[in-house]
Order: sequence, then C-alpha cells, then structure tokens
Amino acid sequence: MAKETDSLKERIQELEMELVAKDKELSKYRQELAKANVSLENLIGQITEEIRMAGLIQKMMSPTQLPNISGFECSSKYQPGDRFGGDYFDIFEHEDKLKFGVVVASSSGYTMSALFLSVLIKISSQIEARRGLEPHKMLELLTKELVPNIQNSDKASVFYGVIDRRTYELSYSSVGRVEACLQVYGQESLQTLEACGPAFSRDFNTQPQSLKLQLNPRDRLVIATEGLVGAQNPQGQMWGGEGLRESVRMAPRQGVHELRNEIMHQNEKFTGRQSPLRDQTVIVMEVKDRVIKLAKT
Repeated sequence: MAKETDSLKERIQELEMELVAKDKELSKYRQELAKANVSLENLIGQITEEIRMAGLIQKMMSPTQLPNISGFECSSKYQPGDRFGGDYFDIFEHEDKLKFGVVVASSSGYTMSALFLSVLIKISSQIEARRGLEPHKMLELLTKELVPNIQNSDKASVFYGVIDRRTYELSYSSVGRVEACLQVYGQESLQTLEACGPAFSRDFNTQPQSLKLQLNPRDRLVIATEGLVGAQNPQGQMWGGEGLRESVRMAPRQGVHELRNEIMHQNEKFTGRQSPLRDQTVIVMEVKDRVIKLAKT
C-alpha cells in the first residue's frame, strides 16, 4: 500500500512538472502571438495607408475640370471606394478640334488600374499619330499592350467613344461592365449601349467592334462604372444597369449636374452607404445644339 502511495506521489510530481513545462511553453506561445499580432496590426496599418494613398493618387489623376466643348454640356462625379479602387475617366479634344473622345475605365484594383494607365500613356502618342482612329482600333491597341501583362484574376472594363461634331455621330467600343445608356429626348425608354465583349483579362480573346449612334439636341448620354452599377444593398441585391436607368427615367428633367446628383443619391439610398466600397464614376453628357461656327477665311 505504501509502495502504491509513493508511486502515485511520483506520478503527481511528474504531472506537475509537465504542467509547469506546458505553462512555460504556453507563455512563450502567448509572447510570440502577441508579437505576431503587433506585426499584423502594423502590416494592416501599412496596407490601409497604402490603399488610402493609392486612392488619393487615383483621384488626383482623374480630371477635376472637363473641357468646355461647344454644343455639349458635361457633368461628372468620381467617388473613391473604401476598400477597392481602379476607376479612371477623361473627356478630351482630338487634334481634329471637331472631334472629342470619352474614355471610362473600371479596374479590379489599384495594381490593374496603374497598369491600365501606364499602357494608356504609352499608346497615347500612337493614337495622336493616327488621326481618325476608330474606337475599336484603340481597344485593339489596349489589348495588345495590356493583356500580356495582366496578373492573376485582374480585370479591366473600358468604354471609349468618339463624337464627331460635324455629324453629331457617336462611335464607340466597350468591353466589360462599364454601363452606358442613351436617353433620347421625348422617349420614355432608354437605349443601352451594349459592350462587345467581356472585360480585359489574362484569357481575353475578343475582337472589339465599333458601333455608331446618331445624337440629336437634348439627348443625354450616361456612363457609369462597375462600382456604381454593381453596388449591393444589405440584402445582397445588386443595383444593376436597371437601377441606373430607372434613376435616369425618374429624375426631373433638369440640368446634367442635377441628373448626376440624382443618380448618386439613388445609389446611396439603395445601398444605405454614404461612401462606396469600390470606386464609383458617373458621366452625364447632353447635346445642347448642333450649330458649328466655322472660322472666316
């Protein structure tokens, strides 16, 4: 009996020693975990700051003032996302002053957006060198330069249109999910400007095409990026292209700035968010007249 008692005491001592050793190991793990948490918090803070700076850079690169183009009135709104960014837009006159271009792009993130912008800058000289370049030809240039450099699952949607003020004809080509629609004056329904293919990605193999539309006085062109049309409400429902078109139909027939504000307001009302998760861009353009004043010779 005494022998069993001594054996039991020894076993208890062994367990106590093992428990002390485990406590030391646990204490060590806790210290390592605390260090890892500090490192993770620092990393998250660094990434958050990088995202914030990327958003600021993205905003700075988007035009703050659109050109004054005779015969047209334009209004735009860019709102940076809290988590994801990658929008870019511009309206610019061509070397042929009776033509101007509209480019709207929506990338899956800042890395893809930076790649898109670098490619756009690279080919801009080629575009200027080829006056009269059709929109699908510009997308072909983008395909050649952009697609081989796309990483992982990155994507970019692009709308590019050219308006000739001699004929007031819009020629455009688009890929991906940049939503565009035409509100013809006096008509209830809106005409959707369909994309000719999916967004740019690693396996993009679509041949872009140019489509043409005739613009008339008081017609309105509305273009919005994926961050706007793809926004969801708390129930997970997407605002979608129909949400955009419905907000255009229901908006009072006022100026382009009022329509732009109404679109953003309806989207915010739908999502319940004051600031979006992803970059949002909307452009509203209205034809004012079709009078072209030619310089006297």
